[in-house]
Amino acid sequence: MKINIIMALCLASMSVYGQKRITISGFVKEKGSQELLTSANVYIARSATGSVTNNYGFYSLTIPASDSVTIAYSLVGYETVTHTIAAHQDLEFNVVLPSVRQLDEVVISARKQEDYISNSAQMSVLEIPIEQIKKIPSLLGEKDVLRGLQLMPGVQKGTEGQTGLYVRGGGPDQNLILLDDAVVYNASHLFGFFSVFNSDAIKRVELTKGGFPARYGGRLSSVVEMDMKEGSKEKPQGEGGIGLISSRLTLEGPISKGKSSFLISGRRTYIDLLAAPVLKYMEKKKDQNGFRPGYYFYDLNAKINYDLGPKNKLYVSGYLGQDKFSVKEEHGTFKMKAGLDWGNATGTMRWNHVFNRKLFANTAFVFTHFNFTTTSYFREAVGNSDATTESRLRYDSRIQDLSFKSDFDFYPNTSHSIKFGIQATRHKSTPSALAISGTKSEDNIDPFEKPVYSLEAGAYFEDTWHPFEALKMNLGARLSYFKAKKKMYINPEPRFSAALRLAPDFSAKASYARMNQYVHLLSNTGLGLPTDLWVTSTDRIAPQQSSQVAFGFARDLRNKGLTITLEGFYKDMKRILSYREGANFLGVNGENASDVDWQNNVTSGKGWSYGSEFLVQKKSGKLSGWVGYTLSWIYWKFPELNNGQKFHPRYDRRHDVSVVGIYELNKRITMSASWVYGTGNALTIPAATYYPVSDNYFNRFDPTETILNSTYKEFKASEFPAKNSFRAEAFHRMDLSIQFHKKKKHHERTWEFSVYNAYNRKNPFFYDRSEEKMANGEWKTVLKKYSLFPVLPSFSYNFKF
Repeated sequence: MKINIIMALCLASMSVYGQKRITISGFVKEKGSQELLTSANVYIARSATGSVTNNYGFYSLTIPASDSVTIAYSLVGYETVTHTIAAHQDLEFNVVLPSVRQLDEVVISARKQEDYISNSAQMSVLEIPIEQIKKIPSLLGEKDVLRGLQLMPGVQKGTEGQTGLYVRGGGPDQNLILLDDAVVYNASHLFGFFSVFNSDAIKRVELTKGGFPARYGGRLSSVVEMDMKEGSKEKPQGEGGIGLISSRLTLEGPISKGKSSFLISGRRTYIDLLAAPVLKYMEKKKDQNGFRPGYYFYDLNAKINYDLGPKNKLYVSGYLGQDKFSVKEEHGTFKMKAGLDWGNATGTMRWNHVFNRKLFANTAFVFTHFNFTTTSYFREAVGNSDATTESRLRYDSRIQDLSFKSDFDFYPNTSHSIKFGIQATRHKSTPSALAISGTKSEDNIDPFEKPVYSLEAGAYFEDTWHPFEALKMNLGARLSYFKAKKKMYINPEPRFSAALRLAPDFSAKASYARMNQYVHLLSNTGLGLPTDLWVTSTDRIAPQQSSQVAFGFARDLRNKGLTITLEGFYKDMKRILSYREGANFLGVNGENASDVDWQNNVTSGKGWSYGSEFLVQKKSGKLSGWVGYTLSWIYWKFPELNNGQKFHPRYDRRHDVSVVGIYELNKRITMSASWVYGTGNALTIPAATYYPVSDNYFNRFDPTETILNSTYKEFKASEFPAKNSFRAEAFHRMDLSIQFHKKKKHHERTWEFSVYNAYNRKNPFFYDRSEEKMANGEWKTVLKKYSLFPVLPSFSYNFKF
């Protein structure tokens, strides 16, 4: 009896000791700059117990108490660091990781299992290291984050040269683009040929195209999350470049060493400065008609951060960018001038607070603004008299957001990682237009403005649960809310993703996500131009909604440093918007936007897409890059379009291939190449041509005076071809680049020479019908293809100090 009591007491004491757990937490930083590192792996050596740093470099690891424990810290592109520490009580432990210029094959072969993508519960996530993006061949030497994402599977490219993203059947407005938590509505410069993101100012970019965690909401197709650099806390440094069309400069350094830092980055094109001497020379020629175009863009990124102690950090960041295009023409009694201005402005203030070793919070106040303005003035003499006719036009489209969000990370134990939070955004959209004809002055006019206010909010909860070693799941739910005038929309959004490990480096994955979108982009061009109109849901226009399921496999080849993923998806979209046939939201002859309600010019329908994606990726090493392939189908169906029959939208592509290779020949020479192929876009080709007759400059299309071209027969409605039934030629292109690096005493410089469209492929930009005279004197209707870019060589000079 006594022996039994003693044994019971011993077992109880052992149980009590076994139940004692401690929490080790802290931040993982980059050595030298003190930049906080996102998605770094933190794990107990020789075990499956681990964690991952959040977006602010914070980690928390709860483990059984012991005499000592060895913890490993790793991240691709950085050396793995291990520390053996006493584990008797809770501990704050911050770690710095040294970055490496190039991981050799020995280091790659030693990758830990915790670094594997097959070990993550998340699927449909793509990440390209910024340093890799800077080595990819690019258009005119401009390194572009969005152009890099276009080379990944599941992301369709728009028209030749455009940076728009079409993800798994979604349009360009269905991508949530975040820069330091701020939404960027129009991410294009130069009418879509470059994005607004300066890669020198970006620390991390991640694209999620399915299986969305519950913390994301408001868009149907993807989330592009970008974080700006924080700035070095140790020493001043900078980098920049001089290219053919623009130059850039980034400066960063400590404000108070080890405590606070700053970053400022600017870029400006000088197309206008280069063109000025040519235009002046042309003005001196007798045949010059006084036509003067002008264009430039600029952008500015800035960020400061303060370390207010071990539990508090403060970040303030912002972006400002603008495009300005103008054209003037003046000769005799004729005068015309017009301008296009568009741009974004964002501001974010974030406060990080560590409540305890298991609870972390980020609270943010965010401002974002997008504006587009076009103005025109026209004056011309009337006949032979001294009288003149004048017309003016101004069009404005703006959307402005004020947002508040608070996100929490809770780490109760190594089996659960919980995130929850709330978000709220006040939208203010101002679509307006005004056109005036008659004898007027050149003074600026202000269009009638009637702002539309709405409120969007959401609350979410998600848990990354590790019930046993072979299974990881992310279970979540989001409740979204939208109010416009007296109409309220409340939508639940369940989320689920899971990874089942079938072998140490191989897993099967599945996901489901429902998304709702309350902000819409109306476009009748399909090009993502700044003239497209941003509007919010109303009591008449319900939010768009999508449901997406995906299933796939992930494999990590340990010895070769390769990641292989294969995914299949199906996405169903409801209440997507499109313009009605012949719709126009621009008021004329004194009308303004309040008289031309955009809600009367749109129609609602549904869409669905499905396909499969294959990716082989190598993020580091002497040879890096990826091969991606997408096979997909996209369909739309609108009761008021195409006679109610389904059709392919413009950006439907059956096949899409991308091959990217980067080879480090030695420390001084880097070579890279990319090749892309895509099935041609689905287009509508006109079956008949109407010639408008009108004397008014701004009202050339008068429906009461149209004449049917006599070379075409009269068509019945049933005889017109189906919408987007014409398939353009296939698109393919090869780009090449070589970089020459040299380290000097105080700085490093890089000369880069690149060739865009190396074998001069004449890819279709658009098609047009025209009349061509044949040898027998008869006229024949032909379809002409117009290309945009031939072979384009470029060079740039880049430096770091």
